[in-house]
Amino acid sequence: MPEQIDNPPRFPVVETYDYSLFGAVEIRPLNKIRRVIARRMHASWVNVPMVVQFDEADITELEVLHDQLKPKADAAGVRLTLLAFVVKACVLSLKAFPEFNASLDATGDNLVLKKYFNIGFATDTPYGLIAPVVKNADKKELFQLAAEISNLAVKARSEKLAFSETEGGCFSITNLGRLGGTAFTPTINAPEVAVLGMARATRKMIDMDNAFVPRLMLPLSLAYDHRVIDGAVGGRFMDDLRKRLATPAALAI
Repeated sequence: MPEQIDNPPRFPVVETYDYSLFGAVEIRPLNKIRRVIARRMHASWVNVPMVVQFDEADITELEVLHDQLKPKADAAGVRLTLLAFVVKACVLSLKAFPEFNASLDATGDNLVLKKYFNIGFATDTPYGLIAPVVKNADKKELFQLAAEISNLAVKARSEKLAFSETEGGCFSITNLGRLGGTAFTPTINAPEVAVLGMARATRKMIDMDNAFVPRLMLPLSLAYDHRVIDGAVGGRFMDDLRKRLATPAALAI
C-alpha cells in the first residue's frame, strides 16, 4: 500500500531579485491577453503529462493541388493557404481517432468524446497570440474553410474577434512555417488533449523506389495528453494524417 500524502509538496518558486543592481532595466507590464495566455499555458504545463512526437509529411502533391485551385480561389476572393488543407486533413484524422477529439471531465475519470469538430488555430497578433476557432469544420468545403480562417485571423489582428469565436475548440493547430525553424514543441491548449505544430516546409531528396527525388516535406510535431492517448495511438494518428496530406485529392472537397 503506497504511503498516503496528506500535504503534497508545492511547486518550487522561481526566485527573483533586484535586476537593476547589475545594470539598467525597463519595466514593461504584460498586457491582458499575455497574462491570460501565461495562466492557461502554465496550468496546462503543470497538469498535463505531455508526449510530443515529430515526423514529416510529403506535401509535394498538395502543393500541386494548391496551385491548381488557386486561380479559382482568387476569382472567388478567397485566400487559399496550406492551413485550410491541414484543417481538412485533421478533421478526417480526428474522425478516425476520436480520442483526439475529446476532453477529460472534471474528475479525470471520464473521457468526453465530442461529436463536433471545432478547430482552433494560433494567430500571431500585435496584442499577443490568439487562437480563433473554426466551428463545425467538418461541414465546410475547402474554400469555406479558407475564407473563414482568413476572416477570423483579420478580426483577431484588428481586435474585433468576439470571445465566442475563441471558445469550444476540440483540437488546435499552430503554424510557425513562415517564421522558419525545423521543429518545435507546441503546448496543449487544455482542456483539449492534443495540438499539431507545423514548421517550415523544405525540399529534400527522398528515396522513392530506389531513386532519390526532390520532395516538399512539411515538419510536424504532435503533442498529446498521455493520460488519454498512448504512444501507439499517437503514432497511428500521425501516420494517418501524413497519408492524407500526401494524397490530398479528398481535401479539395
